[in-house]
Amino acid sequence: MLAKRIIPCLDVKDGQTVKGVNFLNLRHAGDPVSLSARYSEEGADEIVFLDITATNEGRDTMRNVVEKVAKQVFIPLTVGGGIRTIDDIRKILLSGADKASLNTAAVKNPEIIQKASQIYGSQCIVIAIDAKKENNEWFVYINAGTKKTEWKVLDWVKEVEKLGAGEILLTSMDADGTQNGFDIELTRAVSLNTNLPVIASGGAGADMEHFSDIFEQGAADAALAASIFHFDTVKINDLKNFLYNKGVPTRLK
Repeated sequence: MLAKRIIPCLDVKDGQTVKGVNFLNLRHAGDPVSLSARYSEEGADEIVFLDITATNEGRDTMRNVVEKVAKQVFIPLTVGGGIRTIDDIRKILLSGADKASLNTAAVKNPEIIQKASQIYGSQCIVIAIDAKKENNEWFVYINAGTKKTEWKVLDWVKEVEKLGAGEILLTSMDADGTQNGFDIELTRAVSLNTNLPVIASGGAGADMEHFSDIFEQGAADAALAASIFHFDTVKINDLKNFLYNKGVPTRLK
């Protein structure tokens, strides 16, 4: 069985790492470059860097910050936010990213998934899905969670797999920032309806059982968290040892 991955997430605004609750009420959490270096040293399996206001502000991803982060880490780096074109993907990869994460652009122009996977390989193309439950159905949201689409999450998952995506970054907007645990129901539904690896995001708290639960019950391939790592609530190495002792396949330092 493949090892389950632990992934710190850097939500970046104005060059600084921030974190909110349910995508709102952002607070500063530190410098993304120094945080990335720390996480790489502590044994993170990957890092996700999201320029969370680039899309809504209509600008490109902060490539200068990406370049600085890439120089500090020796683990896979996924970058998202403000990526709208094939050329944007090229620039991000040239800046040092290993993968490009698409959300709004993919929903508005699904063929970019197919084109990008053909040019750069599906392993470089991550589709980020911001999901919110309404009337017992999960819907896809875009523009940093501010705009609901007509896509139902499970339908969109099947579509992006068909188009050639390599991975799904699944964020539960309902659980985001609450630290009450991952959305197991959502994650399991998606994981069992796709052959793509699924990264679970949103809701991780101080209780390390949240991670074993999302792997064992939610069938996730990776778990992403932000606040608990940024503010030292949970240490990555401690978490991975906890998972290992629980029988969850994990890469230890």
